Amino acid sequence: MVKIPVKVKLPFLWGRAVFSKSEWSHINLVVGPNGSGKTLLVDAISNQFAKAGYSIKFLRADRGSDSESISILQENEAIREKVQTVLSSMFGKTIVFKMTEDGAYIPVVENRAWNVEYNLQEVECHGLKEIITLLVALYANTGNTCLVFDEPELHLHPQFQQFFAEELRRVSSRHPKRIYFVITHSPFFIDLRFPDELFGVIVCHTNREPTHIESLGKKDAELFRRFLPRFNTYHKQFFFSDNQIFVEGYTDQQMFASLLPYVHTERGVAGTGIIDVGGKDELGVFCKVCSLLGTDSRIITDLDSLFGGKLRDVFCADERAELWLEKQEEKQRPFYEKIFTSRELNHKVTLEKLVLRLERFLAVFGRELCNLHARNDLPPEIALLSECLYSLDQKHIHSENIDTFKTVSLQGVMAEGDLQVQLEKYLPEQTAETLPIIRNLFAIVVAGAAAASVYILPRGCIEHYYRRSDVRYMPVSSKDRLFHAEREYLLTADEADVRREYAELISILESACAR
Repeated sequence: MVKIPVKVKLPFLWGRAVFSKSEWSHINLVVGPNGSGKTLLVDAISNQFAKAGYSIKFLRADRGSDSESISILQENEAIREKVQTVLSSMFGKTIVFKMTEDGAYIPVVENRAWNVEYNLQEVECHGLKEIITLLVALYANTGNTCLVFDEPELHLHPQFQQFFAEELRRVSSRHPKRIYFVITHSPFFIDLRFPDELFGVIVCHTNREPTHIESLGKKDAELFRRFLPRFNTYHKQFFFSDNQIFVEGYTDQQMFASLLPYVHTERGVAGTGIIDVGGKDELGVFCKVCSLLGTDSRIITDLDSLFGGKLRDVFCADERAELWLEKQEEKQRPFYEKIFTSRELNHKVTLEKLVLRLERFLAVFGRELCNLHARNDLPPEIALLSECLYSLDQKHIHSENIDTFKTVSLQGVMAEGDLQVQLEKYLPEQTAETLPIIRNLFAIVVAGAAAASVYILPRGCIEHYYRRSDVRYMPVSSKDRLFHAEREYLLTADEADVRREYAELISILESACAR
């Protein structure tokens, strides 16, 4: 890390806000959507680096034909040979320089496969010209230099983008006094291998100042150390937009992506993507990364996320959820007095505290449903719910502590129609009286999570919203078969049917898309 205090003001982009950063990595990645001021920011940063004694080399996105690179290739044999070696392995071609009749040197490509040569400046592909310019700038960078690459991905195949990112890492490791900035829209340049490399990421936003991670606690550093190896190119899309929505798995991603065109929000859904991350714990990590980077992530997750995992820890501790609860304090005070003792109310009511109380109510409710299992006079709806809970109870010791048991219990409480009336009839009176309390408590918890941009599927998981199958409780079997049947229908149904049949999912998606 290099310590150079920098402050940047760009009022026409951020108003009165000031971007401040003092600690700089040897490779700094500047990312964000178009029009967020990335190049202007790095211009201002590099000017302050120049005042600190750094020589600035800025390769801009509109660099075109770089005569300086050609000149270096002509005059510096060592760099010329290094570039020729790299290009030979990449393209199966060799660059040589030949003198024209007027004494000037031009780069010529020898295509060994066809035994022909041609003028690079006249006929060669943009990609080869681009990689030559990048490599020459990288290899010729000397001394106490700050080198800026603005959109180095231009005209480059993804494999060549990845190659240059790796080459930049290799060269920078040999020259610790040099500083590099990469302004990019390409996930192939988000080459993060260690938690402390997150300090080198600067995220630009639309209409607010850029953000970055200033420090990492030991717990978060360990979390990212385990997470980064699973952090693939597809996941890295969130660095380039504040409009990404994270979901657990590919079925969620496919369903919500198919429904995205039906969303109507004030600002539309341009730039919004649906990214699946592979599980609720991974959702928690993405939520944490976005929070630290200052990126406005949105998450749609299954109901069981309430009852365990990293995501619950993150959104319960989110400042936005805390602020929302503070605003609700006066309104909800009479309700809190029903569910908490006076001693408990001497301490702050947090989202975590509300979830724990919800779990306590659900444990009692679920246990009472299990006790009904042996009765022969149960209505079919209650019998099905009781059978599901009883089955879980037989599989697990202290089943009331199992996430799925709590989730099924909550699904039963929140079920619509005749089941609500039937539950009040067959449950013990004291337990039946808690049903409206549980429903109200659940509504508060869901709203608190939404304040932290975490949107919980109240029915359970995505399969509970399918229209081609009847999925009642968790766990859900044959998910892949159910998904493909649903997807086929969704892709062929007319707009009116989609809007009517998937209205709940579209509403949740609209909430997540709103900014």
